[in-house]
Amino acid sequence: MQVTSKWIDGMCFVGTTEGGHSVVMEGSAAEGAAKRGPSPMEMLLLGVAGCSSIDVVMIAEKQRQKVTDCRATVTAKRADDAPRVFTEIHIHFKVFGHDLKESAIGRAVQMSAEKYCSASIMLGKAAKITHSFEIAGAEK
Repeated sequence: MQVTSKWIDGMCFVGTTEGGHSVVMEGSAAEGAAKRGPSPMEMLLLGVAGCSSIDVVMIAEKQRQKVTDCRATVTAKRADDAPRVFTEIHIHFKVFGHDLKESAIGRAVQMSAEKYCSASIMLGKAAKITHSFEIAGAEK
């Protein structure tokens, strides 16, 4: 796996994957300017949200759960001083579907957290990571 980062100006960069997908990242925008993309640290949290969500949906579907949507909200705290690493990360899943079983969704979240989500397991070496979930009926 390889990615590249190209400086645009100020604190703005474009990251590109070897598959050709690009994303704009910006540490901070110039005074009065609109920020053009998420910060690199926000990108890490987006990675955790995506990685763990893929696991939860995949595991739930293997358990024959009829998932129609899965939303992960990741909240994090950072150290006050440099390096401003994440110290706490909380991932909350809201899983939508038809007749979802709490035990099945709970197991999917647990398996992601403990075995499958490379991103959260890696960040868990530096930060305390917690998880929660709720189940909602399928939206129409």
